[in-house]
Amino acid sequence: MVSRSVKNRETLLLSGEEISQILQLEDYFDLMEDAFRLYAEDKSLDTGLLHIDTQDGEFHIKAGGLVKGKAYLGLKLNGGFFQNQKRFGLPNIQGIIVLCDGEDGSPLAIMESVGITINRTGATTGVAAKYLAKPNSETVTICGCGTQGRVQLRSLKQVLPLKKAFAIDMDPDISARFAIEMADELQMEVMAVDVVEEALAESDVLVTCTPSSSPLIKASMIPDGIFIAAVGADSPDKQELDVEIFSKAKVVVDLLDQCINVGELHHAIAAGVISAEEVHADLGQVIVGDRTGRTSDEEIIVFDATGSALQDTAGAIAVYQRAISDEGRNNFSFFS
Repeated sequence: MVSRSVKNRETLLLSGEEISQILQLEDYFDLMEDAFRLYAEDKSLDTGLLHIDTQDGEFHIKAGGLVKGKAYLGLKLNGGFFQNQKRFGLPNIQGIIVLCDGEDGSPLAIMESVGITINRTGATTGVAAKYLAKPNSETVTICGCGTQGRVQLRSLKQVLPLKKAFAIDMDPDISARFAIEMADELQMEVMAVDVVEEALAESDVLVTCTPSSSPLIKASMIPDGIFIAAVGADSPDKQELDVEIFSKAKVVVDLLDQCINVGELHHAIAAGVISAEEVHADLGQVIVGDRTGRTSDEEIIVFDATGSALQDTAGAIAVYQRAISDEGRNNFSFFS
């Protein structure tokens, strides 16, 4: 770890490995629930989202802040280049988070974003499932068996009594490996499947976490009572769900203003299937009790999770605060 003095403050530079020593997946659940609660209570700064496409990938820039004793502003720049691993042996997603003091603008920390992004996304699905899935949900289908698919299953296993998971991926070798490794890690039944419709017929929960730009899940596949966490569509051109699903589902979003412009809701609004006014709630409104969560076992509920700077900032604040604590200073080196 390296730091430098800025206006008598240390600006921390944190690697992904260092962040993983500070925060574990289980730490993110309370952080994410608290971030959405603060947003619902108007204890957050405005959020912003910018997408820039390139020939081989995309960049997205997300900014937003939280008031946790004091105001903090986080800005994340992520590049998504989904052929990186195959072509260059590089991660498909890379980026940084800049954390600033929201009261005087001082840069407090610059840190790798990938670990925070992965864990805050999985934990947010866990938080949403706590409020929106059937409490007795035992079976989940995971569409997309990469790193995010793994953290999604880990997260759901912590909040639901899961006994069985179906895994599906465009590459059957990846889903087969996912099934073997996750079954061993979580001590539950995990089966790789080729036909998603058959898996959904038995499922209480569906997670879609792919980079798809066309619908993978048709409305005719959706059984009553399922909770759908739509995670992959975090830019305007990505889409995993048939828009007709929105005509028969209760829709909860991470941030309504953002989902109107990106994600699954964006496509459903464009198709005229649903309006912004018909969206049931932001997740934060459900958490604080301003809107209902699940009210019956028959409800189909979609959680449109586009990923927000509030989540990134919440993770970055926790990393920063632990790093500068007395205990953290004993574990990390600081330089001026």
